[in-house]
Parts: sequence; C-alpha cells; structure tokens
Amino acid sequence: MKIIKHFFEFILIVPIFIIFKIIGYKNAINLGEIIGKKFGPFFRSNYKIQKNLENSNIGNSEKDRKIIVNNMWGNYGKIFAEYMYIKKYRQNSLSSNIEVIGQNILDEIKNSNEPVIFISGHFNNFELMAMHIEKSGVDLAAIYRPLNNKFLNPLMEKIRKNYICKKQIKKGMSGTKEILKYFKKGTSIALMIDQRVSEGISCNFFNKKALTTTIPAQFVKKFNCEVVPIYIERKNQNKFRLEILKPIKFFKNENIQIITANLNKVLEEMIKRNPDQWIWTHNRWK
Repeated sequence: MKIIKHFFEFILIVPIFIIFKIIGYKNAINLGEIIGKKFGPFFRSNYKIQKNLENSNIGNSEKDRKIIVNNMWGNYGKIFAEYMYIKKYRQNSLSSNIEVIGQNILDEIKNSNEPVIFISGHFNNFELMAMHIEKSGVDLAAIYRPLNNKFLNPLMEKIRKNYICKKQIKKGMSGTKEILKYFKKGTSIALMIDQRVSEGISCNFFNKKALTTTIPAQFVKKFNCEVVPIYIERKNQNKFRLEILKPIKFFKNENIQIITANLNKVLEEMIKRNPDQWIWTHNRWK
C-alpha cells in the first residue's frame, strides 16, 4: 500500500513542480506558501507539532502556537517551490537574494585547509547553506536523509548533487564510514543535528531528553577539530540572511555528552530566533 501511496504522491507533485517552473520564482513561492498552509496539515499531525511546541515552551498560548504552525507550513511550501530555482541560486542569478554574515570565517576555513564540522538545523531555506559553503570554495560533503518516497528521492538527489553540494552522504552507519574517509582527506562535513537518530544519545533539548547525533562530538574527540554553526532565516518572501557563526573550539578532554549538550543549546538559540522558520514536524522527543 505504501508504494502505491508514494506513486500517487509522485504523479501529483511533479506537475506542481512544472507549474512552479512556468509561473516564475516570486509567483511560485507565493503559490508554495498557499499550498503549504492548506495541505501541509494533511501530511503531518498538527497535534504532534503542537506537543513539540509545548515541550519546547515556545509560544505563550495555544493561539500563539497556532500562528507559529501556520507560518511554518507556509515556509515549508516556499522551500518546496524553491527546489525548482535552486539552479538559479547556484548559478548566481538569484544569489543576490542572500545576505551573508561571516563570509570571512568561510574564507579562513578555505585557506587553512583544516576541515571543520558545520552544524545547523532545518531552517528556512536550509538547502542554501551547504550550497553557499561549497560555492565559497570550501571542500564539503553534506549528510542527508533520503526521502521515504522512492519515486521522488532520485529527483531530489539529482538536484542536491548537481546544484547544492556535489559530495552527498546518506545518513546511516555506512554513511558514517564515508564521513570519516572524507574528513581524513581534508573535506569538511555539514550535517543537521535537529533530527531524532536511533544511534544517538539521550541529551537535553529544551530541557527534555531527546536522542541526538554524536557525530560532531566524536570528530572533536578524534581530530580536535572546530565546530562551526551556520544559520539561515527568511527576511521576506524571497530574501535570506545566512550567518556563519564563530567556530567553537572544544577541549579534547571534554566528554561526548557535554559536547553534544552544548551543541543542542546552540541549536535551541537558533530556533528561538524565528520559531516559525524551524520545521516542527520532527518527532524529537519520542
């Protein structure tokens, strides 16, 4: 049954992508916002999202949280539409839409030839972060989670490899070995630390235990490398502010639990800046 559902999702989504392409960028993200707000709640439980907000103590009331959720779905829809324009961001015709803060940090990483671990979360539009790092000349490999839909996933993988980051590593045990291989050759790694992972450790996230990846902490322990947080926010319909934060240098003798907890705190502060620009659908506290 699941494969039939995925096939019908595919034949529904592809024509929408074509429409996005035909009507132009600004119209596409406006339409994407409408689609996200109207249909997003049918794909993910709003109850789960509301519980995530309550767990995080985000929003002062149920009314506030409903506004955050509605805006989140709108942002989700805009990101969906923007996949048809990723190529234009890569080829500079839309790159002026991104204001970059901390470009000097990327330049220093590029010139040092010392690989780092970039960390972030699923903010708005998260795909542009790895793209900009690679465009800046940093040798980069990005970790990604394949889509559950086996019909759509090849399309998304093609977009990612061609226009976002050429070196794509699938999340999982085999991917971890690949990360290690790349890092030893001097390639920096970019990964999202905001998703629940079965192989992670239980760590505080908004003061509640959540399974969290330990990959950054393990690399700090093994290679004494720096961790560089990166954040993106949508300033209006089609303008972004991308910020490369100051690299974090941990002491090599700090344990994995402490390093991971500190990185979760960095992620929390990012989320608090624009709660409606983080994707609350992840089941972080399962």
